[in-house]
Amino acid sequence: MSAAAGSRPDYSLNRARRSRELEELAAGGPGAHVDVLVVGLGVTGAGAALDAASRGLSVAAVDAHDLAFGTSRWSSKLVHGGLRYLATGDVGVAHESAVERGTLMERTAPHLVRAQSFVMPLTALTSHRNAALVRAGLRAGDVLRLSARTGRATLPAPRRLSAVETLAAAPGLRRQSLRGGLLSWDGQLADDARLVTAIARTAAGHGARVLTRTRALSLTGGEALLRDELTGQEFRIRARTVINATGVWAAELTEGIRLRPSRGTHLVLRAESLGGLRTGLHIPVPGETNRFVLVMPQDDGRVYVGLTDEPVDGPLPDVPEAPESDIGFLLDILGSVLDVPVRREDVVGAFAGLRPLLETEHTARTADISRRHAVLTSSEGVVTVVGGKLTTYRRMAQDAVDAALTAGRLDAPAPCRTSRIPLVGAAPRPALATLAAPRRLLDRYGTEATAVQALADTDPRLAEPVADGVRTTRAELLWAVRHEGALDESDLLDRRTRVGLVPEDRAAATAAAREALATLADRV
Repeated sequence: MSAAAGSRPDYSLNRARRSRELEELAAGGPGAHVDVLVVGLGVTGAGAALDAASRGLSVAAVDAHDLAFGTSRWSSKLVHGGLRYLATGDVGVAHESAVERGTLMERTAPHLVRAQSFVMPLTALTSHRNAALVRAGLRAGDVLRLSARTGRATLPAPRRLSAVETLAAAPGLRRQSLRGGLLSWDGQLADDARLVTAIARTAAGHGARVLTRTRALSLTGGEALLRDELTGQEFRIRARTVINATGVWAAELTEGIRLRPSRGTHLVLRAESLGGLRTGLHIPVPGETNRFVLVMPQDDGRVYVGLTDEPVDGPLPDVPEAPESDIGFLLDILGSVLDVPVRREDVVGAFAGLRPLLETEHTARTADISRRHAVLTSSEGVVTVVGGKLTTYRRMAQDAVDAALTAGRLDAPAPCRTSRIPLVGAAPRPALATLAAPRRLLDRYGTEATAVQALADTDPRLAEPVADGVRTTRAELLWAVRHEGALDESDLLDRRTRVGLVPEDRAAATAAAREALATLADRV
């Protein structure tokens, strides 16, 4: 059941809570019956768990691996306003994206999403006609912002930059033939995996059972066979309605789902490789009218460059690899605008994610498949949600829960209200600035940054970085085990923090992760 009215929400996820709630489900008594079972704890599944629990329904949400294990952690870390979809004529998706971007930035997660500037350099490779089209598109995007009622203080207006202004923002650009640049703004996540963690913890605060390392072996509209991946125990639970939110793996649990996955690859660079970059970049892909490579500086001293859109055939791996062909493509596009091209040895990491695109009969390229999400109900009553994108997760979750209630003939005590529920740690940025904690922690933990800092203050060693050249502290690892459901080294280094995006950093931080897990093994 959802959290009792007036009681203090318990947002903490940890091994002890997982064991207790899993035991309640496996026991087979009344606790093994829930209103809604959600399978998959990526951004959409976590969002569905929060939506259902906040409507007053009893919820169990399971994942075979961990929070944000799949596609949700491999995004560009952007909250898009839908400009690309407007350019392709998909006005509905564009408006939906702009609305959901505003919701995240101004109400539900302002601590995790900030405004990020982007400059498109105008070079000899960009014709005056294409520059005019992009500039018109940016103005249309600003109209989308206005229609979504997102404030100008949240997202400044786009404008034309002189060549001098463009070089001041991106000193590494090639000066020859540079005519200036086009400045625009969008939302940037501190970290996509942290968004998923915040959503899942908020769902837990509303009473949802959030259970990682719990695999769904089979589903029907009213029952599921689950297996605890830590112990091997199998058990059945009853649910009045079931939501399959497993993304590109949805067809493994529900028949009749036809997906056409595509791979999106990103590079990870050190900031010094790009010579003092102070803004993000939009770099046009030659021969394409509406595709860009994005260069996205991060607060941790890294820069992400992406992304590709390539169809994927055959078996789907749990963790996709970035092929050399994708890496070469991104380096070539990046080199088309830089004075000193980035070399292959400057790439310190790479990651790839698989988009769960719904197969269509008339589209040849995955890049042209609509990003509109789909909610499908099987003959057995299982509701599957696929497609879409990270920005619109909340609306995808709402539509999935609505369909599940219909499929299960279930009435919820309350309507959907997730557009007004702040995620754990949420507060306006001016309020966060008054808190006594480093900005880096405020951007990742919001109001909980003071608690993370207080943990570091209890022992000088906890304030130390987990490895040389890495900003993540040992206190953050302890916090992740105590409150964010981290169960092993991979949870800590690859999802609760993103140390693992650079293999060299991951290897150096492994000892700190093991120490954090060992220290708390008998305390949580």
